[in-house]
Amino acid sequence: MRILGIESSSLVASAAIVEDESLLAEYTLNFKKTHSQTLLPMIDELVNMLGIDLSTVDAVAVSGGPGSFTGLRIGSATAKGLGLALGKPLVAVPTLDAAAYNLYGAAGLICPIMDARRGQVYTGIYRFEREFEIIMEQGALAVKELADRLNELGERVIFLGDGVPVHERLLTEILKVPCAFAPAHVNRQRAASVAVLGSIYYAAGKIVTAGEHRPEYLRKSQAEREREEREAKERESVHLEAGEEFI
Repeated sequence: MRILGIESSSLVASAAIVEDESLLAEYTLNFKKTHSQTLLPMIDELVNMLGIDLSTVDAVAVSGGPGSFTGLRIGSATAKGLGLALGKPLVAVPTLDAAAYNLYGAAGLICPIMDARRGQVYTGIYRFEREFEIIMEQGALAVKELADRLNELGERVIFLGDGVPVHERLLTEILKVPCAFAPAHVNRQRAASVAVLGSIYYAAGKIVTAGEHRPEYLRKSQAEREREEREAKERESVHLEAGEEFI
């Protein structure tokens, strides 16, 4: 089984090809370039260096969200375009599940956090014992809520993700359980993890067509929230003016 993995949910742009139990190649860039500039050239470089045809992949696994709205849209559009062109199914892998998979076999709890702004993080809680276990499904939480949940669980926890630099100090202040922070080579999203989890989901029949795939944003975009706030203020202003005229 050969799976192409695509990760674009944050600043990290990553592509990988996994075949059975082997990672054939991975190309990851964590720099301020738009994913529209990087993803397709990365994939092209992978297949050229491996000397394979992209049509030989069985499926395209893509980080399905949450994450950056722009990043997810670009990754989704890339995966959908490849799926349509190659006639291959897509596998949507939850972003936080794949991030946690970086720390396969780690003792204790694994907690990836992505900065969602406004004092919130996208997060989930995971554990490896005999197999990969989801303790808390991915979602958006205030940092204090997450800390309270981890304190309730009462186990050592390892954090990773781009939310760590933003919230590490607060977490270490309010956590009552031992904690650690993943080192650089495994502390961000990787397409290899997306591809490996994608191969597991593919074998389990968790696939969609390119036309069916939609990213999971979890929250409305900042532009949508700002528009709704403007509209709410405009409605409030209209009601106030109407009330003054009535009086």
